[in-house]
Amino acid sequence: MAVRVIEVAEFDLVVFGASGDLAHRKLIPALYHRCADGQVPEGARIICSARRDYSDDDYRQWAREALQEHVSDLEDESLEHFLSRLHYVKIDVGGTDGWSDLKTILDERPDVVRAFYLAVGPDLFGTICQGIGNAGLVTDKTRVVIEKPIGKDGASAKALNDTVGAVFKEEQIFRIDHYLGKETVQNLMALRFANALFEPLWNAAHIDHVQITVAESLGVGGRAGYYDTAGALRDMVQNHILQLLCLVAMEPPESMNADSVRDEKLKVLKALSPITEANADKLTVRGQYRAGASAGGAVPGYLEELGRDDSTTETFVALKAEIANWRWAGVPFYLRTGKRLAQRVSEIAVQFRPIPHSIFDAEAGHISANRLVIRLQPDEGVQMKVMIKDPGPGGMRLREVPLDMSFAEAFKIRNPDAYERLIMDVIRGNQTLFMRRDEVDAAWAWIDPILDAWKASKDTPRSYTAGTWGPSASIALVERDGRTWAEDGL
Repeated sequence: MAVRVIEVAEFDLVVFGASGDLAHRKLIPALYHRCADGQVPEGARIICSARRDYSDDDYRQWAREALQEHVSDLEDESLEHFLSRLHYVKIDVGGTDGWSDLKTILDERPDVVRAFYLAVGPDLFGTICQGIGNAGLVTDKTRVVIEKPIGKDGASAKALNDTVGAVFKEEQIFRIDHYLGKETVQNLMALRFANALFEPLWNAAHIDHVQITVAESLGVGGRAGYYDTAGALRDMVQNHILQLLCLVAMEPPESMNADSVRDEKLKVLKALSPITEANADKLTVRGQYRAGASAGGAVPGYLEELGRDDSTTETFVALKAEIANWRWAGVPFYLRTGKRLAQRVSEIAVQFRPIPHSIFDAEAGHISANRLVIRLQPDEGVQMKVMIKDPGPGGMRLREVPLDMSFAEAFKIRNPDAYERLIMDVIRGNQTLFMRRDEVDAAWAWIDPILDAWKASKDTPRSYTAGTWGPSASIALVERDGRTWAEDGL
């Protein structure tokens, strides 16, 4: 199946932190693929900036090595053409050196789209934005991209957004969440709103519960220092998982206009029932992995990777969330995420209610309720579990089978990385898949009381063995409601 590639307008993309891990693993490969697929116009420039003393050729060699490591389908001609587009400017973002050089380059084309990607730690967001403003680099066609985490709590998020907002208008700020760029996440919108099949059933009358799992088999590794100041709730739930919850639970927007979609997501965040000190022990579970086995070998525990004897930072969290509105009243949303779990997988499982009455004899077997499973990684796809008759003579025997659609198998094309789509949306000025400031505020307003409850509690995170599905208390969280985690579909 041929893919229709829509070329974007000419642009100058400036990547701050261009010698860092994010650029190495994601941004440079994403830009290469967009160029190789013919989506980037010939006049577009990619200007890379960091503190290293690189020439253009030095940086191009660095980028070549990144692509050789992370791109499996490199083509020599496309590679050389892409590398020729890269330019390098050394900038001391906390001082004055380099800003005038960047301004000289950008002033050559003041009328094209100008995007600044801040692939740096959040402690530098404000500094770089102020530097961009002081250097006079903001035009009507300017956008700025900031990565998570956006604050450590509601107050710090407000301060950060105030700093960035002092330089850029809200419509110029793109708060990126790469989960929203995944093909399957957008197909959730298509499943709900482009088909007559699901939307009439998408409510408390027909759905029993929803599970969202974002599991990682790796530990914190080199991120241990950062992770110990964040934890699973801040690192994954406040942004990625709550955004997925919003897309599952939101009302149909008026259109795919960015603000129409984000208005509906905001309503979901505001409708989340509070989790506070009064109920946190019943609705939340936090854990921390100890030494165990993963990928066929022994792996250390969190404290060993951290290099400390103690820490109360959670590497696993499970929550039971509820949405207080007419569509979802009484439907629990079970959320979980963690490091060093049994496997790497991200999925949304929508469990429908059982049929109200069975017409079949007991010999036909157990009738399982339908389940829709939306897989985000590692193999993106959609699976619907339905009951059918087991083929062959001998009476009616029922069996549960999956109607399975893998994007890789169905379309026979390379599945673009989320960053490829999101970077192009930045150039287009399409904010549909990016968080608005009031979404960030509303997410923190729900998360902050949970953090406060944990801080006030004398309990510490429950330990779990690396390579398992987390602490046993997370199983109890679901099973005391008469349900179970949908691990058979993972």
